[in-house]
Amino acid sequence: MNEPLQPDPSDFDYEAALLACARGEKFALQAIYARDSRWLFSVAYRIVKRRELAEEVLHDAMLKVWNRSRLYSPALGSARGWVYTVVRNQALNAVRKKSLEVSSEEHEVPDLPGRDNLELAQDAQKLSACLAKLDDTKRNAIVLAFVDGYTHEQIASKLESPLGSVKSWIRRGLLKLKECLS
Repeated sequence: MNEPLQPDPSDFDYEAALLACARGEKFALQAIYARDSRWLFSVAYRIVKRRELAEEVLHDAMLKVWNRSRLYSPALGSARGWVYTVVRNQALNAVRKKSLEVSSEEHEVPDLPGRDNLELAQDAQKLSACLAKLDDTKRNAIVLAFVDGYTHEQIASKLESPLGSVKSWIRRGLLKLKECLS
């Protein structure tokens, strides 16, 4: 008899497994891994296109599932989808990271015209000053989105605020930052 292409989600309670992970019950993470690791690996491999990197991505993603399972909210979608999204995002981050890495032995790093370390430091200082001018809610929402990589839904959950408010805070905060940096 042929094996199904993917496990049937109806005979496994992903939500209960994530809630158990949030309580620190290791068997739950082991159950998720035992059940879906083959398909999760496939998701990572399709994105990173290298076996060793896909294995690393899957490992790191499972650690994130374990460490961030308390952030999962059933109101934001299915638990199974959340797990697959963690793996997908980890793989995309790995690809981005690899595309940004440049070995100084392989390539000569060109000087950026008109940009020295002093200018970059001044820009960073100006950005910090502009962020400090924002009210706490806008600043926190922007930092969670652009530094920590949270989605709007995750930020709303973390800040215990309506999704529309979070989107408005980010939009208004970015407009104020743009104005301040101009």
